[in-house]
Amino acid sequence: MKNVALITLLMATTLLYACGGSESENREVSLESGNLILAASHGDEGSAWTLPDCAACHAMEVIHAEAEGVRTIVRDKGYTTCTGCHGRNGSSESEPRRCGVCHNSHDLPQAPQLQGQHAHTFTVGDAAAADDAQCLHCHVASDMDGSFELNRDLTGYPDATQIVSRYGSVSDFCLRCHNRDHQQVGFEITSSRFDNPLIAIEDAFHFVDQHGLIDGSGSRIYAGLREGYQYQTAVSCTDCHAMHGTDNAKLIIDNSLKGVARLDASIREAPHNVTVSGGDYSQLCVLCHQMSVLLDDGHLDTGNGLAGVHEVGSDCRVCHTHGEAVQAGL
Repeated sequence: MKNVALITLLMATTLLYACGGSESENREVSLESGNLILAASHGDEGSAWTLPDCAACHAMEVIHAEAEGVRTIVRDKGYTTCTGCHGRNGSSESEPRRCGVCHNSHDLPQAPQLQGQHAHTFTVGDAAAADDAQCLHCHVASDMDGSFELNRDLTGYPDATQIVSRYGSVSDFCLRCHNRDHQQVGFEITSSRFDNPLIAIEDAFHFVDQHGLIDGSGSRIYAGLREGYQYQTAVSCTDCHAMHGTDNAKLIIDNSLKGVARLDASIREAPHNVTVSGGDYSQLCVLCHQMSVLLDDGHLDTGNGLAGVHEVGSDCRVCHTHGEAVQAGL
């Protein structure tokens, strides 16, 4: 989403104009308005709405003529790329919306990073890459301008009051589904465990978990954070969990580039790999935590080139359980 080259290319894009209309009359699809999805006004007073054949009005020779990078992908993939950005134009006969046609390891490999055997597939225990339909659950109307904006690039879901209110953070978006009593229709989460993070995390984020809204001072025996992080700052869900692809279970990031957004670039961009083995999360924790006073094996390399957390190689979950007030939180 933060691919700078993509921003430049898209901002230079020639807008698509519908059959029978002039440039000034058909600006419903524009980066200026932040909207790429075709609406019922498509064409001269809606004359092109519901038409399934993009080629009938839009010649491939002129589509995105001023954005060569985007044009190259479109020319290579053909009209199957149209619905991915612009929707299905109200037609059930149109090609389905496809995200992976452009967002893949060849065409746009960093927007976002999709590598890894696990992704957010909305099915517990499902070990598979996300498909196009699943992308659209979270990004139904992104403007894809290369700059990630919460309330433009993420689908609007109702909050606890059943109002589609603005998101204050990425975590706010996650909590619209991950909660006990106001889950989204079609995305219900059931669990027999009261403390299952999939449903308990909203309570934890606001009241218990040190990685939520906290008042920690860093004055305990185990203290010390790497540059970029500080105490009394809420940490985003996506700092530790990769939505688009990871080789770790529970969607734990497998590479520092896929999370820890605030971490100093010199550390984050090294990058450092993360492998979770059993309950040993030390390679994840060490990305942000570095003890001020080394003790309990705090000097040991966790295996990814970083040291600074205690009890390396042991099961972290004995003392640190997501969402429970054990030790000092997580």
